[in-house]
Amino acid sequence: MSSTQITAAKTFRALHQGPELLILPNAWDAGSARLFESAGARAIATTSAGVAWAQGYPDGDALPMERLVATVQAIVDIIRVPLTVDAEGGYSDDPATVGENVARLLSAGAVGVNLEDGASPPELLAAKIERVKQAAARLGLDVFVNARTDVFLNSKLVPPERRLEETLSRAARYQQAGADGLFVPGIMDAADIQAITRGTPLPVNVLARPNLAGPAELQRLGVRRLSAGIAIAASLYGRAEALAKSFLHEGHSAELFNGAASYPTLNGLMTRR
Repeated sequence: MSSTQITAAKTFRALHQGPELLILPNAWDAGSARLFESAGARAIATTSAGVAWAQGYPDGDALPMERLVATVQAIVDIIRVPLTVDAEGGYSDDPATVGENVARLLSAGAVGVNLEDGASPPELLAAKIERVKQAAARLGLDVFVNARTDVFLNSKLVPPERRLEETLSRAARYQQAGADGLFVPGIMDAADIQAITRGTPLPVNVLARPNLAGPAELQRLGVRRLSAGIAIAASLYGRAEALAKSFLHEGHSAELFNGAASYPTLNGLMTRR
C-alpha cells in the first residue's frame, strides 16, 4: 500500500468520529465521483446498483469482479478524497473468496468496503468480515468495514417487534468479527435510530429515504454516517429517460438544456490534476 492510500484510510476512519455527520453521495463511475468531490464530498462511496446499471448489469452480486475493480481504479485515478466501495455480499458465499475479492478492491485503491448480510445468516457475514480484515492486514491497510444488516430493510427476516433486538445482536457479532461500522438501511423511526446508536459502539450509518429526519436531527440521535444509496443515480436515470422520451417523441431541443451542467465545467472537472 502507498503512503497516500494509508493516509486516506486514516482520514476516512476519522470522518466517522465527527464532529460533523459524514454525508456520502454514492457515485457509480469516475465522472460522478469527480463531480461529487467537486461539490464538497469529503469522501466518495459507490452504489453497487449504480455501478452495475452503468455497465449493463442488474444489482445483486451480478457484476463481474473485473468490472468493479476497473471502476474502482478509474475513480481512484481522478479523485483525491477517500473511496469506500459497496461490495454487496462480497460476490461469493465463500468467506475466503470474499477476502480475495476485497483485496483486489483495496489493491485498486479503495480504503473501505460495505458488506451486507442480506437474507444470509449473520454467521456468514461475520466470517466474511474476518477474512476481509485478514486480507487487508496482509496488504498493510487498516480497511474500514461497514457491516450492513438488512433487518429493517427486509421485513421477512424477523417480526417487527424483534427488529431492534436482532439488529443489535448482529451488530455485536459483526463488531466481534472486526467490523468498523454498522449500516442499517430502512430504519426511519427516531426512537429506533436512537436505540441502535445507544446499543452499539460502532458508528451507525443510515440510508436516505423520503421521510428520513434531517442531518441535524440524525446527528442528535447519534448517527455518524448518511448515505444517498441509489437515490442520486436512480433520479438521474429517471430524468434521462424522461428527456429521451420527450426528444424521441417530440423532437424539441430546448428541454434537453434545462438544468444542464456546462460543457466547460464538466470538461474541466475531468482534467487530470
